[in-house]
Amino acid sequence: MKHYLSVNDIESLPQWVDEAIKLKKDPYQFEDLGKHKTICLLFFNNSLRTRLSTQKAAMYLGMEVMVMNFGNEGWALEYGDGTVMDQGTSEHIKEAAQVVSQYCDIVAIRAFAGLQDKAKDESEEVINGFAKYASIPVVNMESSVGHPLQALADAITLEENKLDKKPKVVLSWAPHPKALPHAVANSFVEMMKLQDAEFVITHPEGYELNPAITEGCTIEHDQDKALEDADFVYVKNWSNYTYYGQVLNKDTNWTMTEKKLGKAKFMHCLPVRRNMVVEDAVLDGNQSLVVEQSKNRIFSAQIVLKKILENLK
Repeated sequence: MKHYLSVNDIESLPQWVDEAIKLKKDPYQFEDLGKHKTICLLFFNNSLRTRLSTQKAAMYLGMEVMVMNFGNEGWALEYGDGTVMDQGTSEHIKEAAQVVSQYCDIVAIRAFAGLQDKAKDESEEVINGFAKYASIPVVNMESSVGHPLQALADAITLEENKLDKKPKVVLSWAPHPKALPHAVANSFVEMMKLQDAEFVITHPEGYELNPAITEGCTIEHDQDKALEDADFVYVKNWSNYTYYGQVLNKDTNWTMTEKKLGKAKFMHCLPVRRNMVVEDAVLDGNQSLVVEQSKNRIFSAQIVLKKILENLK
């Protein structure tokens, strides 16, 4: 594996999850693997868990870490071929990716969807531009349409908390005042397709995700019906896909409550808006796995970096 751009780059999800869980018991066991290696983290958008967990993962592997907040520290990049750069962009991705490749051994990138132009977002011009022109491995720390590090952490969390029986996992839409990307939901769906589980997606009518991603999944518009006998409930908002990037529904009846959750474990990628997406009682209750999920972000990043470093040898 050269790059980690999507969940589909995982060679064997059960194997990676098992290795990640073992890493948790002794995270420094491979610290010589990254000795004299450097990772550069490029952030085009804000971050808390992604930045800190990826840094921690690299440190566990003995790597040096460089961080750059590209949005306010770097030149505005151009991505198009043949563009006359007489407007706001100052540097082309072709040069930028090659320059970064000289300074580090791995580059990890976070660049959100603009939610204005569906075709542009789905082209993944930032992450794919670096993958095309960089001569080093590229790791996706959340792109326009995917968040594979989060999905891998979610898989670790599910494995550590699942019961003996085949679990029922529900991905439920929730209201939110702002338009949010589809990245987390997309990658969670892709990850669940690799799981031996009963998986249901529930959302208001008209809030379907990309049908190419959800193909083959059970979709239920009745949230109460979808939540019946659930073992895990993953709650996440996403904006409209058909009317791209728009917020057409803020129905608070979709807010996750203690009553709706029942006996299921609660999951969310964070950050989360309390008493909008989910009520306090759920987040503060003993069924919430959100802090555990955030810890597992370290080990999802660490197993990815470990696989890449092993391939560099």
